[in-house]
Amino acid sequence: MGNKATEQYDSHKIKILEGLLAVRKRPGMYIGTQDETGLHKMVYEVVDNSVDEHLAGYCSVVSVRLLPENIIEVQDDGRGIPVGIHPEAKISSLEVVMTKLHAGGKFEKGVYKISGGLHGVGVSVVNALSEWLEAEVYRDGKVYFQRYQKGVPDAPVTQKKASSSFNKGCIVRFKADGSIFTTLEYNRKELYNRLEQTAFLHKGLRLILSDERHKGAEQKHEFCYQGGIVEMAAKLTQKKTLLHKKIIYLEGTKGELLGEFALAYTSSQSENVQCFTNGIINSLGGTHLEGFRAALTRTMNEFLKRDEGMKKKIGSQSSLSGEDVREGITAIVSVKIPEPQFNSQTKEKLVNAEVKGLIQQLVGQKLALYLEENPQIVKTILDKCILSNKAREAARKARELITKRKGVLEGSGLPGKLADCAEKDPSLSELFIVEGDSAGGSAKQGRDRNIQAILPLKGKILNVLKAKDEAVLNNDEIKTLVTALGIGFGEENLELGKLRYHKIIIMTDADVDGAHIRTLLLTFFYKKMRSLLEQGFLFIAQPPLYLLKSGKKQKYAYTEEEKEEIIREFNSDKVVVQRYKGLGEMNPEQLWETTMDPQKRVMLKISPLPKQESALNEVDQTFTVLMGDEVEPRRRFIESNASLVANLDL
Repeated sequence: MGNKATEQYDSHKIKILEGLLAVRKRPGMYIGTQDETGLHKMVYEVVDNSVDEHLAGYCSVVSVRLLPENIIEVQDDGRGIPVGIHPEAKISSLEVVMTKLHAGGKFEKGVYKISGGLHGVGVSVVNALSEWLEAEVYRDGKVYFQRYQKGVPDAPVTQKKASSSFNKGCIVRFKADGSIFTTLEYNRKELYNRLEQTAFLHKGLRLILSDERHKGAEQKHEFCYQGGIVEMAAKLTQKKTLLHKKIIYLEGTKGELLGEFALAYTSSQSENVQCFTNGIINSLGGTHLEGFRAALTRTMNEFLKRDEGMKKKIGSQSSLSGEDVREGITAIVSVKIPEPQFNSQTKEKLVNAEVKGLIQQLVGQKLALYLEENPQIVKTILDKCILSNKAREAARKARELITKRKGVLEGSGLPGKLADCAEKDPSLSELFIVEGDSAGGSAKQGRDRNIQAILPLKGKILNVLKAKDEAVLNNDEIKTLVTALGIGFGEENLELGKLRYHKIIIMTDADVDGAHIRTLLLTFFYKKMRSLLEQGFLFIAQPPLYLLKSGKKQKYAYTEEEKEEIIREFNSDKVVVQRYKGLGEMNPEQLWETTMDPQKRVMLKISPLPKQESALNEVDQTFTVLMGDEVEPRRRFIESNASLVANLDL
């Protein structure tokens, strides 16, 4: 390289340092977080570039490899990043793309008609936040290569001869910077879910995930779906009861907007709508979600007005609300537009104002046509919506009765079964929800009355996944629990500032019945008071399984392994092992010493719900399997997880 070229190259390196420094100083601004979520975002940024090539019609296969030492390799069979001299920078376009923010092809009109979006920063940020990165590009029978350290090129782009194993597309290989991220360990399941989702959204695109981190334990997965989002909706509803046989699929265009929609009504009460723009998930929805919801509500009300029988069923309520229409729906909303705008670099919400109207028109027209041709499906959906409307109205009245109760936060208005604590500061107060009156009596006697309140519940509460709000609020045990907490009922109506206890502890027997009661309570909190889980207020007490005695020595064991360890420790043939069948078998002193004493007890904290959409879907599906109407999925779940509950008395 001549002196002039060297000077020009060094000058470029100085210029790019400013941009790289900005990224490394404020990584959260570009990838959202510096934990596992941000780490995986690095992979997705590179994959999304390959998907853009697919959208442009040039890429059919994308491969992601997890290599030893937490190295990621992404390869596609697209056109490859341009390598010619950039007209302004006077260096290879490959280096410009890899080092300059907003320099990718999607920022040059005409290169990509549809892509991940104008606010994406892509591979240059991945480069800046990597300990090192290597790029290989196949162009014109040659392979072009460049290596970078923390975003800075080691040397100009070099050439080498193409091999039979790499004769098309691009390879990006990188190792995330451990000084930036709190973890460098990739979660294969999270990557699996994201690549599967990407395959659903792009019919015919083949994606391959290979985990080669551990020799002898390699795993490989391939995804390719010709059915697209219809197959995605089918997977999301596979553990639910569909109200109609086939997934409803709609597609069409409005100007330059292309929309695809898959929806299904289920017997559940929850709404699950996932939104995507150009293959990028928008976890907070946006204008496409607003348009979809508006069209759905308007269309169902139009069909309601035409049907005299349905109008009689709904009675004085002349129309359906959006909540009535969306209850039990699972839907995929996927739009492709030339210039998407998002609320942030992480693309959580689509904000193009014009999209709402376009989607509303498109969905309204296509859905009306579909329902005209399928009158039986209209009847089934309207029946569901009207039932939801009546239950919602009854629940509203029931909530009003609870709200009107005098002195909810004062002693005179609290449930008679509740043994309250003296402390009035919620941050210092604990509520033990105890199984049965016998255990409740021991807990009341053994507790610290200053900070610990006891609420015994009789038997098993109602399964809220199967019951309407009206029935839920008529359940005595649930009414008692709602009144004791003091924050109201239903996620949309909660007043967390009125919460009376910042530690809510479920304390049940260590047997099958206890596990069932615990699951029913967790289902209630998940469905009706989810904020308590998200804020970390919920805990599960861990009473011991055994009391072991040998002479004057005695110890408690909380697991089978701990029991065996204590027996060996006692080193005696005369070890008396007492298996606690229930909390009621413990006297107050034992219950305090083992399960309630803040200095000694062991508790499980219910972690805040995961932010990733795939993980949230998994949580929702687990509750549906355990507590829903379908018996067969529950049987399979129990059989596959039986070994994990070996300690329970069957």
